[in-house]
Amino acid sequence: MINLREYIREVQNFPKEGISYKDITPLLQDPKAMEFAVDLFIQKLDNQHIDVVVGIESRGFFFAALLAQKLNAGFVPVRKKGKLPAETLEENYDLEYGIDILEIHQDAISKGQNVLVHDDVLATGGTARAACNLVERLGGKVVQCNFLIELGFLNGRNKISGFPVESLIQY
Repeated sequence: MINLREYIREVQNFPKEGISYKDITPLLQDPKAMEFAVDLFIQKLDNQHIDVVVGIESRGFFFAALLAQKLNAGFVPVRKKGKLPAETLEENYDLEYGIDILEIHQDAISKGQNVLVHDDVLATGGTARAACNLVERLGGKVVQCNFLIELGFLNGRNKISGFPVESLIQY
């Protein structure tokens, strides 16, 4: 059994004063820890069929692509505005001071497909909610949202309360 928390480096005052950043780089550097994390994510799906894994920019891409491969599913990136080359749908989400926009290709998900939404950290839930909204607007069904890390004190689950949520490490 691997304690994944041991692979998370906390960097104080990054990206700004007062923030304790959860750096997943040490986990990404250890193949056994990565494999363990992927296997835990798969177990938490409880044999549900997944057609597409959506990874949220950018650190969500790492495990989302690995999960897609293991699940024999497609991988779809959800990116910040202006980074995808074909026709997109966009969804606004709140930041601490303002708004930002996520996009997905319009042809990325077909009606009725089962979708797993993945990101590295669940904080306030804004980006996850925007990604789920994009999936649903394309006709996909969000089967589960999963996260490597959950910052429970920020209550991000509240924003995505209509979806099953799993996280491997809680703070």
